[in-house]
Amino acid sequence: MVDAVVAFFVLGIIAQLLGAKIPFTDGLYKSLSMFLMIAIGLKGGIALQQHVDSSLLFMSVAVIGFGLLLPLVAYPLLRYFGQLDKVNAGAIAAHYGSVSVATYAVAVALLEANNVAYEAYFPLFVVLLEMPAIVVGLVLAKGNFKIINREFIKKELVANQSILLMVGSLLIGFIGGDSVQKLAPLFIELFPGILALFLLKMGLVAGEQLGTLKKNSVFLISFAVLMPMLGGLAGTGLALLLGLSAGGIALMAVLGASASYIAVPAAMKESLPEANAGMSITASLGITFPFNVLINVPFFIALGQFFGA
Repeated sequence: MVDAVVAFFVLGIIAQLLGAKIPFTDGLYKSLSMFLMIAIGLKGGIALQQHVDSSLLFMSVAVIGFGLLLPLVAYPLLRYFGQLDKVNAGAIAAHYGSVSVATYAVAVALLEANNVAYEAYFPLFVVLLEMPAIVVGLVLAKGNFKIINREFIKKELVANQSILLMVGSLLIGFIGGDSVQKLAPLFIELFPGILALFLLKMGLVAGEQLGTLKKNSVFLISFAVLMPMLGGLAGTGLALLLGLSAGGIALMAVLGASASYIAVPAAMKESLPEANAGMSITASLGITFPFNVLINVPFFIALGQFFGA
């Protein structure tokens, strides 16, 4: 059976391919994105109240290292097999080293629907994986560290919308104590419904991006399918080394497999304007996101249950 939440994503793709006009204002899309980031951050902050110890610090360092490694794997594939210039190879590598909050949210929804337990502090890992790939991707694209200056750190790493909302919500959930429960009716109980609306919009966008595949389409499709598998398997290996549960193995794999289409595109537009943004977003949102939602997420959940049994 197809999960009802995921089915809205399929509905969006079908609607776009059929030419149906489903109005989604930019304001609504941004509001849904903000909701997901705040909800994930709050849930993680609540969980951190009971899980702050030295082992979490060690795991966080390992996750940051994982985030630094992924773009270094993606870059040579793009540069030497895809024959892309270093600017576009670096930009796309940054997308695939970072994470998709929506893909993570889908995985969480499916785990909870199937009563599969996972480590509740995972939103912290989502936040940690947003940042390293942006830095690595820009260094690879420019060939030096000069672009990593004080202004860049302020704009892209500290004041980045998704990072700021998730870190802020995580801290509010952590220090808010029992008062956070007042927010549960909106950010916890309504989470599946809001996610379904967001996925409907993502289906519309993904369907539109599928029609833009032109130059380098064969390689781009191959990369956008292969890289998530490599990242997901690497995430599975990391989760096993860290001794995570079945749900934790699945989520780490999903984080490794996902590609950013919110935080990284904004950073690349500001710091690497010469990169072909259309190529990056087509790969991450038009190919990888549907592939992850429909195939990789269920696969890695099953893989996590196999190893975590």
